[in-house]
Amino acid sequence: MAFVAPYLILLPEDAGQRTYSLREVFNGLRWIARAGAPWRMMPNDLPPWWVVYQQTQRWLAAGCFAALVDDLRLLLREAQGRNRQPSAAIFDSRTLQSTPESGSHAGYDGAKRRKGSKLHAAVDTLGNLLTLLVTPANEQDRAQVGELARNVQEVTGQAVEIAFVDQGYTGDVPAEVAKEHGIQLEVIKLPQAKRGFVLLPRRWVVERSVAWTTRFRRLVRDYERLPTTLVGFHLIVFASLMLDQWLAISSPSQTLFRERRNRRRKLYFLSRH
Repeated sequence: MAFVAPYLILLPEDAGQRTYSLREVFNGLRWIARAGAPWRMMPNDLPPWWVVYQQTQRWLAAGCFAALVDDLRLLLREAQGRNRQPSAAIFDSRTLQSTPESGSHAGYDGAKRRKGSKLHAAVDTLGNLLTLLVTPANEQDRAQVGELARNVQEVTGQAVEIAFVDQGYTGDVPAEVAKEHGIQLEVIKLPQAKRGFVLLPRRWVVERSVAWTTRFRRLVRDYERLPTTLVGFHLIVFASLMLDQWLAISSPSQTLFRERRNRRRKLYFLSRH
């Protein structure tokens, strides 16, 4: 919390309006994201739901989690011996099933045969979030290349030179649009003789990042009335995931604990099979 606090303090800690500590309010927000429960089902040992909801809206409006994600990305890259800003990115999209709350801005994805919202994300080659946006599910992936490329170059200071994409971004138009922002699109295609699951070079990184977010049940479907709130919850989740990575790197005891836990899980799995 000591690392996160400077990003979340919008008022002095001793402000007269503050009744609950920021730590407890942040814990309530993380519980909502992880459990995927409605706001009004907030447990009694956390602040009231309306307190957490209102503070969350203030944090999202102030861009607190976007700034936290950006700074964590720089720290994680430096800790792993990379340049502060990436020279390559990976674009991908994911369709989230709509709910009664999100039906007003949903579209039908013919390829996935699903009605909902489509999340378009860009990550670096380590899987750290660069930018994301939400559209109705009927929007084409290639149509969002321009906005993704512009946002990526804005947050990285024009450092990205190449973006790896799947076959949904094939065509001269998206390539030209990306080139206008100084990015070369490289389409990673499936092998012709495909049978079963195929691990695609570079592309698996963004698939892994998306899979990590699905551990937070709030992001399994689109439960939000506004697309901006859906974007905000993805920023909250990516900030939580990247914080875990930073703690594992910066704290040797955390690293040792994770290694022992993984070793126990492996031994248990081997004993059962």
